[in-house]
Amino acid sequence: MKAKEFYNVAIYLRLSRDDEDIDGNKAESNSISSQRDMIRSFIRKQDNMEIYDIYVDDGWSGANFDRPEFKRMMKDIEAGNVDCVIVKDLSRLGRDYIEAGRLIQKTFPAFSVRFIALTDQFDSLTADYNETSLVVPVKNFVNDSYSRDISGKVRSHQKVKRENGDFIGAFAVYGYKKSEDNRNLLVPDDYAADIVRKIFAWKIEGYSNFAIAELLDDLGILSPMEYKKMQGEKFQTGFVTGVKTKWSAVAVKRILTNENYTGILVQGKEEKVNYKVKKSVMKPEEEWTKVQEAHEAIISMEDFEIVQDLLKIDTRAGAGEKKSHIYAGILFCGDCMEPMIRRVNRYKGKETVSFICSTKNKSGECSRHTISESDLNHLVLTGLRQQVSLFLNKSKVLNAIEQMEINFEEVAAFDKEIERLHSEQDKYLTLRAGLYEDLKKQIISEEDFKNFREIYEQRYQELQQAIHNQEETIKKLFKSGVTAGINLERMKNVMQITELDRVTLISFVKRILVYEDKRVYLELRYKELFSKVVMLADYVEVGHRLRGEAV
Repeated sequence: MKAKEFYNVAIYLRLSRDDEDIDGNKAESNSISSQRDMIRSFIRKQDNMEIYDIYVDDGWSGANFDRPEFKRMMKDIEAGNVDCVIVKDLSRLGRDYIEAGRLIQKTFPAFSVRFIALTDQFDSLTADYNETSLVVPVKNFVNDSYSRDISGKVRSHQKVKRENGDFIGAFAVYGYKKSEDNRNLLVPDDYAADIVRKIFAWKIEGYSNFAIAELLDDLGILSPMEYKKMQGEKFQTGFVTGVKTKWSAVAVKRILTNENYTGILVQGKEEKVNYKVKKSVMKPEEEWTKVQEAHEAIISMEDFEIVQDLLKIDTRAGAGEKKSHIYAGILFCGDCMEPMIRRVNRYKGKETVSFICSTKNKSGECSRHTISESDLNHLVLTGLRQQVSLFLNKSKVLNAIEQMEINFEEVAAFDKEIERLHSEQDKYLTLRAGLYEDLKKQIISEEDFKNFREIYEQRYQELQQAIHNQEETIKKLFKSGVTAGINLERMKNVMQITELDRVTLISFVKRILVYEDKRVYLELRYKELFSKVVMLADYVEVGHRLRGEAV
């Protein structure tokens, strides 16, 4: 490259957050002001150089070249406005050794651009073959390795913080804010937290996601994005659809499915492809980091679980209505298991409401299973009261647990359901053990042997998980008492009501089955917990009888 009489110089400065995190001395030497002063001092000593412009990428990684000011500089080079680029050192240009090498050895020479890296003492005008082809590539490779090493350290550090329950996101989830005393702790934002509670309450009452969004807009409540903007946060998202974003069914659903509101800190849902690529990919849920009781809950776990069940079913409101009817999404035919359809009959100014099987309604092979709404209300309320009364009666007995030394293993052995599951496990172990003998006697083929072994093993593991779930329910009662997972006050209120409402119904009933003879079966939401309370109460009663004590 021949020397020019005069050079229009582009000063390129870059500082990434990674550089700031290494150590104080290096952060200072790499600071934007330090880089600028060094390069300006160099140019003042040159007779044939003048600054055309200064390009600053502050807070941008050197792992790739997708940087706004670097792109602007390249446009000025292509336009012929710049014929010399000066940086503090090679790492300021970039840490991707392949792309940095291509720029220095091909792109800059193609545009007759002189390149100078001051502290690396490299000047493309005077550099010989060894410097250009050997020294520079090696230094670029070292810079690339440094970037990869820093990326690994940052990821590792973030992983530890997530596992410790420290919030490391840039923005708190709607409903929370970062604590003033500890920026890694989420605390409820009183205003937004109240909106979140309303959204969950409306969902339980029967509102659709779209109806909730409309209601929020009608009330003039700012969407999460607009609220963050009002708070002064520089918040950007790919969901922007207009100048002022409104609530949407999607935004409502994101809130309704966010476990963070239950006090569980969920992080690490995404990860970058690698340190050179900005693109992030979703990780499978089993790889997410979840920490229990990391912050104050806004929504109870019981309400959260109720809403998750409601989101799985169709609860659309009728024409002209915002809320679905009281039994929407939980009333099914006891024979074909299809949803029951609500019918309103009007005759001579009198209105009657009943439910029929949707299969029969579509001329399918099932009977009508007709039941009036008034009869259904009476049966459901009576059945619910009976179950709640039994539970409350048994739960009183459990108060004795606090005064008794009870061995968990003994209680688990007393549990008939756990005993049944263990017995079924033994059956599959026996079946699996007999497969080899059947194979030897050529009763089954090798392919059948492999298939049956896999089936038996899978069933065994499923039973093992079922046993674990049963034991966890007992442990939960041991640890937290009867109130674990159940609002006893809400249960006591059931005994006082004379008319069924959707909130009460959805809070306790998961599914209702109606049979042709008008029998109604209630599948309780806390069936496992109910059965364990009854079992533990029986265990306590047996213990008292054996000791000759009054219950």
